[in-house]
Amino acid sequence: MSEKIGDIKAELLRASNIDEYSLFCDKFAEDNRAGVQKLVETAKKRIAAIENEKLRLYEMRSYERLHADKKYICGIDEVGRGPLAGPVYAAAVILPADAEILYINDSKKLSEKKREELYQEIMEKAVSVGIGYSTHERIDEINILQATYEAMAKAVDNLSVKPDILLVDAVHIPQLDMYPQESIIKGDAKSVSIAAASIIAKVTRDRLMTELDEKYPGYGFAHNKGYGSADHIEALKKNGPCEIHRRSFIKNFTS
Repeated sequence: MSEKIGDIKAELLRASNIDEYSLFCDKFAEDNRAGVQKLVETAKKRIAAIENEKLRLYEMRSYERLHADKKYICGIDEVGRGPLAGPVYAAAVILPADAEILYINDSKKLSEKKREELYQEIMEKAVSVGIGYSTHERIDEINILQATYEAMAKAVDNLSVKPDILLVDAVHIPQLDMYPQESIIKGDAKSVSIAAASIIAKVTRDRLMTELDEKYPGYGFAHNKGYGSADHIEALKKNGPCEIHRRSFIKNFTS
């Protein structure tokens, strides 16, 4: 007796990788029911999508392959240079050479849900993750660029192993001249290591800003994360700054 199409669909839903999708296609290839063949075609499309994703990831490992002689390749990225409030965060991530994390990308290109999923996978698979930040006071004191460098240096200092080379998104970090560095423009979309760092930094800072929304209500930090959205600027003009606003960033919005 043939399996019910509902049960076959449930089996497809349980599949999650190329091997399982391939087994599904082989198992039901001779089942001539239109509904079953539609499910087989869905499985084939998922195989093709995963294969395309693996090709994209291969390209994103090009910088890591250039430094294949190095044991610990560290990607570094920051988040929070532009907001009117809150700290700037940086992350340093060292991935195993054979790590495969499907759909990893520049954090700005990912949904919040996907970032959270990838954050967990990166934390589980990484050799080491370091996180650093500079406060809003420090940003006002030394300027955002210098504060960003400090956050990046702290992130590297917080790694559990010493990196052999740093792949950095767009900048050279003066405080880390003791390490070889490669600055990669738009590196969070070109290097898996930098992309991983961008996701860790983004999720960590977003979580903090959501918490700070409860402490400083009225500015919408949970959804704008401190950036200068229209509602944030309106609240700033109406209520004035709160403790975590960057004074050097809000001069045009306060008297």
